[in-house]
Amino acid sequence: MRIDQKRASRRHTLGLLFAAGVMAASSSAPAQAQARQEVRIGYQKYGTLTLLKGRGTLEQRLASRNVTVKWTEFPAGPQLLEGLNVGSVDFGTVGEAPPIFAQAAGANLVYVGNEPPSPGSEAIVVPKDSRLRSVADLKGKKVALNKGSNVHYLLVKALEKAGVDYKDISVVYLPPADARAAFERGAVDAWVIWDPFLAAAEKQISARVLADGKGLVANHQFYLAARPYAEKNGEIIRILLEEIAKVDDWGAKNPKEVAQILAAQTGLDVDVVALAASRYSYGVKPISNEVLEQQQKLADAFAKLKLIPKPIAVKDAQLPAKQLAAQ
Repeated sequence: MRIDQKRASRRHTLGLLFAAGVMAASSSAPAQAQARQEVRIGYQKYGTLTLLKGRGTLEQRLASRNVTVKWTEFPAGPQLLEGLNVGSVDFGTVGEAPPIFAQAAGANLVYVGNEPPSPGSEAIVVPKDSRLRSVADLKGKKVALNKGSNVHYLLVKALEKAGVDYKDISVVYLPPADARAAFERGAVDAWVIWDPFLAAAEKQISARVLADGKGLVANHQFYLAARPYAEKNGEIIRILLEEIAKVDDWGAKNPKEVAQILAAQTGLDVDVVALAASRYSYGVKPISNEVLEQQQKLADAFAKLKLIPKPIAVKDAQLPAKQLAAQ
């Protein structure tokens, strides 16, 4: 009996120790999970973030802070900002128009940086044998573009300069891949598009530029973040901008290497991305009041045309500089 009692006592003690070990492991698991952080970045088929992804320097920088990077590609800015708004990405890059549409729709986002103007990186194109010779010739024609994208404002300003009312053309809303297909089969008369899709159309199907953004639009590339993420992770946002600045500096000095990386990342031919890269501008900067004022002009134009449901104040989406200060 004593032996059985000792064995039972021993089993009881071992059981308690095992249970304690399980509890300890369980309690430490959340701590380990919390220690590891992930930043989710939305990018498009071109631009500085594509270079940053290709070089892998951001992952190296954040590894020491136990932060991993998850990259998600989007076909255009509006889709990227929708992802940011619903919480599937934390940070991303788009053109000038998408943030206007997103803010008007109630997206909780903030501007955190921008690249210099790049007006030659977007254009209105027509088939090489088209009879259309000027923007004025677009009156009564079908024009394809991605709704809410940067080129939306280019079309507005180009028509304004040519004296054509926006209502006098038929706008066909299509994402880049579908728009190109429609363009090639003649279902639309013109296409408003940005690089590298613009460069691909020029190189691959000899699309002819009717007008680009020079003298009409600035065409900034913006970096935005979900407001809740930016407010809690100012240091990570600051590091992102620092690494983007480094890639910008490198890219401006190494055009051939840029083309090679972009070709590998996008699957496009080197000559296509080389043309696109030649029109790109480097040098990320913090958001300034001047740039926000330019954005407000876009917002006011879209509101006037009733392309957005209500007027907005762009400055409401500005992140206070102090939140990006070193921690």
